[in-house]
Amino acid sequence: MRDTRVRIRHVRVPVRKQGVAMSATRRHLLARTGTALAGIAFSGALAELFAGTAAATAHTGDVGYGPLVRDPAGLLDLPRGFRYRVLSAEGRPLRSGEGTVPGRHDGMGAFAGRQGRVHLVRNHENGATAALGVPTVAGLTYDPAARGGCTALTLDRRGSVVDERVALAGTAVNCAGGPTPWRTWLTCEETEAQAGTAGYGKDHGFVFEVDPADPRRSGAVPLTAMGRFPHEAVAVDPRNGVVYETEDAFDRPFGLFYRFLPHRPLGGPGSLLAGGALQAMRVPDVSDLSAVREPGTRFDGVEWVPVPDSQARRTPIRFQDFGPRGITHAQKLEGCYWGGRSVYFVSSFARAAQGSAADHHGQVWRYDPDSGRLTLVVVFGPDTGVDLPGESPDNICLAPGGGLMVCEDGDGVQHVYGLTRRGEVYAMARNARNTGTADDPVYGEFAGVTFSPDGRTMYVNCYAPGTTFAVTGHWR
Repeated sequence: MRDTRVRIRHVRVPVRKQGVAMSATRRHLLARTGTALAGIAFSGALAELFAGTAAATAHTGDVGYGPLVRDPAGLLDLPRGFRYRVLSAEGRPLRSGEGTVPGRHDGMGAFAGRQGRVHLVRNHENGATAALGVPTVAGLTYDPAARGGCTALTLDRRGSVVDERVALAGTAVNCAGGPTPWRTWLTCEETEAQAGTAGYGKDHGFVFEVDPADPRRSGAVPLTAMGRFPHEAVAVDPRNGVVYETEDAFDRPFGLFYRFLPHRPLGGPGSLLAGGALQAMRVPDVSDLSAVREPGTRFDGVEWVPVPDSQARRTPIRFQDFGPRGITHAQKLEGCYWGGRSVYFVSSFARAAQGSAADHHGQVWRYDPDSGRLTLVVVFGPDTGVDLPGESPDNICLAPGGGLMVCEDGDGVQHVYGLTRRGEVYAMARNARNTGTADDPVYGEFAGVTFSPDGRTMYVNCYAPGTTFAVTGHWR
């Protein structure tokens, strides 16, 4: 049996702050996860990650909610006292009669509806040849040749599904996205395919807005001013409407971190169609974020550089000329969210063998717009085996009792794991269908973790076979 005790080691770490070397605490934690270990390095500045969240309950025993219990049905392993329901699964009929539930469930948002209802908007990361594409529906289809899009579920106050329908069709590789302050969903195409490639009839690589209560009000109109590139996720500053965007490019030079300055900030549904200015982040003297190794490292004076051609008509944005000082890249920029007074974004991993400056197994960055400071808050690793949780963080959300829920997207058995305010990691869910072997036909990535508006239910997707779960229990 593996040692499941929490191990904490304190070392001195140099931290950059206005040119002065400072000390910080770095933790190496191995926390109980039921049947596996987690290896994650944290900085003493980790508390910054949870600024503005609800107060956390003090721990009186094991971290989290205890070890995971094997699911007799072989679907989802959870801690004792928690239950799940399958809300939707690929291949089943849509309640709307528009066809079948598409596959490849990815990012998702939850929104309050009338009379205690909850609206879920779910992405489907389908390419042009996907077997279970989003059905085309008049008024909701951008490019009939594309197979991606979104579906919307409506749950009653008891959590039962009362409606499920197409919310957006004819888009491509809808990966993640993010909610707006006016309660709509921004879904992102993780591609930069142009018309005439892969059989597409239109350019792709855009963000689309989806109204969760009535998708026909939003239609299928690309928000072109927000850029054409392999989008991953977005987060909106609720104070001024600035939209932050991550780019998940698959080859060098890797993706950029963007901000979009809308002409009609906080203007409500449809306001982003008015356009705006797209800028890319430049960290002075840092061309690749993977080169930053020490948690707590800070960079002041972050710059925002105008994007020369946001539509990437001839050249993808990350290849464009940003001047003699260049621009800052990062491999696998994925999750993005707003918390407190800062935006947080995730780099799932970096591999030197694939062209990054250095290896890591996940980073969480914090950018404070008020000070213009970028801080490396969490580094995942070192590598303790691909079958362990705590590597390749992807979709991420705030937990109702403080801390985070993080979807793992790596090799081996896949987990949803929690991260407490104290920097402790614990397993919250495990895909019981995935064995973690190379020949396993089940791709067990979790995605789209989010909570109901009242904080009592966690919703999460399994990518393949596409399944949406609702998890209830004694949430702190």
